[in-house]
Amino acid sequence: MPPTNPKRVCQIIKLKPESEAEYRALHAAAWPGVLAALERAHIVDYSIHYHQPLRLLVAHFKYIGDDYEADMRKMGEDPETRRWWDITDGMQESFVEGAQGSGSSVPWWKDLEEVFRFDGEV
Repeated sequence: MPPTNPKRVCQIIKLKPESEAEYRALHAAAWPGVLAALERAHIVDYSIHYHQPLRLLVAHFKYIGDDYEADMRKMGEDPETRRWWDITDGMQESFVEGAQGSGSSVPWWKDLEEVFRFDGEV
């Protein structure tokens, strides 16, 4: 049974200006195998937003599993996901010092701290 209070994750990364059109096209036709890997990793409600003036990509998703680190590790071992990352990493600039790419020991996307949440219950 999924946790009653899912883990919410928000992350940022920069998009290289010359990669905007290709990045948008790639995500408009996301690979089914990559989407399946996200599902196996218990990731739901995943979205990426783009703020063009700062070239900022903002990702938000919910994790509904019970072992986040293990599920992220398994997703990183998926061959199709790794091929996807090989393409998308080249389009991005990480904010994380020492980051070498998705799936490495240093995170590629920068996790953001949640400072406010309103779930609609007063």
